[in-house]
Amino acid sequence: MSSVECFSFFAKIKKKHIVYSLVISFCTFLILAISVLFYVYLQGPPPLTSDQNTVLFSEDEKVIGVKHGSQNRYWVRLDEISPHVKKAFLATEDQSFYNHFGFDIPRIVAAASKNVLAMKKAEGASTITQQYARNLYLSHEKTWKRKINEALYALRLEMFYDKNDILEGYLNTIYFGHGNYGIEAASRYYFNKHANELTLAEAALLTGIPKGPTYYSPINHPEHAKARQELILHVMKNEGIISEKDFHNALQSELVIAQEEERVGNQIAPYFQDVVLQEAEKLLGKSRDEIETGGYKIYTTLKQDMQMELEEVTEDTIEEESSIQAAAISLDPKTGGIQALIGGRDYTESPFNRATQAKRMAGSTFKPFLYYAALEKGYSPATPLESSPTQFEIDGGKVYAPSNYNGYYAYDSITLAQALALSDNIYAVKTNLFVTPEVLVDTAKQFGISSYLPEVPSLALGTASVSVLEMTKGYAVLANNGKEVRPHTVTKITDSNGTILYERKKQKLEQRLDENLSFVLTHLMTGMFDESLNDYSTVTGASINHMLTRTYAGKTGSTNTDSWMIGFSPQVVTAVWTGYDQNKKMTAVKEHRYARDIWAHYMEGVHEDLPAVKFHKPKGVTAVYMDPHTGDIADIGCPDRRLTYFIKGTEPTTYCTLHVPSEKPEEREKDGSSVWDWIF
Repeated sequence: MSSVECFSFFAKIKKKHIVYSLVISFCTFLILAISVLFYVYLQGPPPLTSDQNTVLFSEDEKVIGVKHGSQNRYWVRLDEISPHVKKAFLATEDQSFYNHFGFDIPRIVAAASKNVLAMKKAEGASTITQQYARNLYLSHEKTWKRKINEALYALRLEMFYDKNDILEGYLNTIYFGHGNYGIEAASRYYFNKHANELTLAEAALLTGIPKGPTYYSPINHPEHAKARQELILHVMKNEGIISEKDFHNALQSELVIAQEEERVGNQIAPYFQDVVLQEAEKLLGKSRDEIETGGYKIYTTLKQDMQMELEEVTEDTIEEESSIQAAAISLDPKTGGIQALIGGRDYTESPFNRATQAKRMAGSTFKPFLYYAALEKGYSPATPLESSPTQFEIDGGKVYAPSNYNGYYAYDSITLAQALALSDNIYAVKTNLFVTPEVLVDTAKQFGISSYLPEVPSLALGTASVSVLEMTKGYAVLANNGKEVRPHTVTKITDSNGTILYERKKQKLEQRLDENLSFVLTHLMTGMFDESLNDYSTVTGASINHMLTRTYAGKTGSTNTDSWMIGFSPQVVTAVWTGYDQNKKMTAVKEHRYARDIWAHYMEGVHEDLPAVKFHKPKGVTAVYMDPHTGDIADIGCPDRRLTYFIKGTEPTTYCTLHVPSEKPEEREKDGSSVWDWIF
């Protein structure tokens, strides 16, 4: 065989091997591609969302707060984003977005050529789909593993989702600096407006930030941000996306960056918001972090006007330089919805919630629970007991000697009506020993008190430590005619798409207390404002009575370290506590007035636009005018007389003889509805 023939022979063999190699390579590539696509298909559609802001709404569905952990995120639909934003990002980041399958091959080749020539990475070629995959699922580490995973995620996105879905997800997850993720968060942070309100100039500025969130921040480096904005506008003009006129108008448009206080946002009722999140954790079975970053919409019971009134009154009442603290809760007794709440005077200084987390001695605000037990045991508003210094022998031969406020006593018998209005401690301890401390503990539990209560005589004077929330709940049971009350802050929770995850239903409430006894006790508690009940001391509400234009039931309470005022109308129950942290003693008289003054001003303020509603009088009670000093039916000559309610059959039947009446009027039930009742 000649050399020519030999060369021709080997050339044919080589050509055949090349063909075989090409066929095998093609088949291998085809099998690999099919395998990858099959793998991607089996993985299914990846989720399009990541952590999002959770938004809290007031009772009238106004935003009161936004929770986002360490990252600020919102999710808005594509049609809720300014068209300028979409055009700017497409022009800058991925002009072939709607024409490729996740990878822009010509752009990749061109970028690779430039990088080889420059001997460094001079240009990137990631599409919007690839960037979205990286932002959503991956880290930004520069490894082959990350790049492969990015490609797989990009394929999954393109395989299972529409292009508009991908663009929407991208615009909602891209990082804009200063903890803001997504165009809505960026729009609010930098311009204090929604994403659908952005102008062309603003959209171009924001589009430039993700390339270098710190370097192109209009807050940190406004000159860099402006230069990047102008570059983007030039690209949009050169690509025919915007007109020459729009280009020049955008360049000349003044950009007003939001001030710091606007960027931070106004968080309404921060203590209340903490309670909302705690409640949401229990309702959804998720952690605090999951709630804050889950993109939930939480609808609450907060009434902004009531919250504002409570905060303003508290601030105006307590002297600014004072370090005394305050806590208060106001709720609707019919629904249990908490309408206003403060847990301290300054959330930024101390987020500790003194309304729900702290437990303080209740003082005399505990006495209504005692007197309900006494009414069950046969007491009536006319029941007399002597008010004078008394020593009580208790278990183990020990002696317990309570005293009245400032050492004042009647040194005579007083009625239950007076004992409650004057807050007589001797009467209370005698009553507790009569009904027994064990019964008082059980009764307090009926009212909803869940804290530990010692079965001791002094419990009648509120020596147990309870929370403001518990006390508000207890008084609300009376305001709700003896039916249980379930305090709450959350009415509905939805996910970011509006799907309802929880909705509070109207609940059948248990009748915890006797309706007739509840009304009798409620009316007795209006006596703290009625100076016809004055005796050795004035009624405890005398100092604020001139401020009130409505009928309220209530009770004050004080210890060396705590001051309380709790009261209610048929529409609103409010408890106010003031005192120092660490149980520091209150020494100034004005410090003991703060709780009463806050309560009075607040209740009058919130009732200003509410209709006047009377406490519901059940059929099992009857009313007579009683002389509060003797407990007998008041005669014409009695200087003090009070319309008082009794369980039918327990009302007094004898007339007062203390004031030597000139003539006994015909005995009858009086309920204040006739002209005769008004006169007498």
